[in-house]
Formats: sequence, C-alpha cells, structure tokens
Amino acid sequence: MTLDSFLDGQVILIDKPLNWTSFQVVNKLRWAIRSAYKIKKIKVGHAGTLDPLASGLLIICTGKMTKQIDTFQAQEKTYKGTITLGSTTPSFDLETDIDHYFPTDHITEDLIRNTALQFIGEIEQYPPVFSAIKKDGKRLYEFARSGEKVDIKPRTITISEFEISTIADLQVGFKVVCSKGTYIRSLAHDYGKALNSGGHLSELRRTKIGAFDVKDALTIENFLEKLDSEVKG
Repeated sequence: MTLDSFLDGQVILIDKPLNWTSFQVVNKLRWAIRSAYKIKKIKVGHAGTLDPLASGLLIICTGKMTKQIDTFQAQEKTYKGTITLGSTTPSFDLETDIDHYFPTDHITEDLIRNTALQFIGEIEQYPPVFSAIKKDGKRLYEFARSGEKVDIKPRTITISEFEISTIADLQVGFKVVCSKGTYIRSLAHDYGKALNSGGHLSELRRTKIGAFDVKDALTIENFLEKLDSEVKG
C-alpha cells in the first residue's frame, strides 16, 4: 500500500457492514488515502452497489483501476440471505414497514423448493420502486417517497442458481447466483407472489463477484489499520 500503488490502481475487497451505503464506504477509503498521503485528490469508486441493509463483498477500485469498474460490474454475483414469507413491504425489504399480510397455511416445504425452480434462467424482473435507478432525471426512490406513481419497465436478467438452503417457519434461507442488474429484493417479492402469498427480503449478504470472494475481503477497520501501518513504516 504505497501512494504509487493506489495511483497506478488497486482493487480492494471490502466486507461492507450493515447500515453503510456503498458511497459511504468509497468516501471513507478515499478520505483515508488522501489523509494518509497528504494528497488533494485520488480516484476511488466501487463496482456494484450494495443496499445499506445488505452486507458483504464490495469491490473498491483506485486510480487507473477505476477504468475496470464496468468489467467487474458485469460479472456474475452470488448472494445468501433470508426471505420472510407471508408479508410484503413497499421497499421489498426491511427499509419500510410491512404493508400487507397474506395467508401461508398452504405453503409446504415442497412448494417452497419447487417454486424456486421457476425463477432459474432468463426472466423479466421489475426493479423495486425504492431503488436508485433514474427516470426522467429523478431516482425512483424519490418518486416513491413523495407518493408519486411511476411507470417502471422490466429488465431481462439471468438467475443461474436459486437454492433453498434452510426453511424455519416463515424464514426461508437461500443462495442466488445471478447476472448484473438483478435485484434480490424484487426476487423475494416475486417469489412470495409465486407462492400465492407474499414475501420480503429480511437479510442479504453478497459473497462473490466473479472470482472475487468475501472470504478474502477486509473490514473497513482492517483496511484503515493496514494503511496506517504502511504509512508509519
């Protein structure tokens, strides 16, 4: 971790904690690098947003490696998490409160597992209205928070794997391998619908982006400690 290495370009794997935005992580690392080496600016960016309520792998690029961000974003991603059945939220996750409850008595383990198979392959998916996608110069979540209705177009995405790992009452643990542009929140919502009930995402962790694995990632604190020790020599 030298100034030259940051400027030439580094790929830093960060294990993003809950309740941090991806932008906050980028800002924290950029500020730390600038402060450590007493420089005015350096390019720092991330390759694929993680929602504040999700944890896990975030690829941070510095210097000349920021040119590779689009390449990293295009790679397949792996997530693990939990879908809560029987209820929905406007944001499709825990950012907003439950708005509707649905019957679950008809849901069996076989139905839970078999329904997941319907989502494997190339599918059409509507992004959540509580998302940062832009329409007419505004973020979708801005429309949602002001109560304005907005027409959202579906996207074609690919789910390579949708594996049910655990079933505990209404809590369904899963692993998903998917293409760029996939919203796991939307998948949770659509999955609940396909079960003739409701569903929302209650836990999410990104474990892989292409060949990069969260097991090789640093916490923000780890990164700051390494940076500090390198500068002090």
